[in-house]
Amino acid sequence: MLARVKKGDQVRVIAGKDKGADGRVLRVDPARGRVIVERVNLVKRHLRPSQDRPEGGIIEREAALHLSNVVPICSECGHAGRIRRGVIGDKRARLCLKCGEPLDKV
Repeated sequence: MLARVKKGDQVRVIAGKDKGADGRVLRVDPARGRVIVERVNLVKRHLRPSQDRPEGGIIEREAALHLSNVVPICSECGHAGRIRRGVIGDKRARLCLKCGEPLDKV
């Protein structure tokens, strides 16, 4: 599956319980088509007591979202949506459809 987003990108969630939320990509798993976004899709995990955490407890952490449910946000114009591939100089880049600025700073 083609990953439209990379680690560190700003993205907006377009479907699901967190629709409309923005966040930074923490991890991308292109083989499974999943992405983990900072402070989005939080789930509670119950931890049993261990040597590191003797009290155990319940923690909140980010769960994976499907790649199709997020779109990158252009840092120049703020447009959240599809992107296109193009060439700037001698390098390929991901470009904003609206303003044509690269999402990757080259």
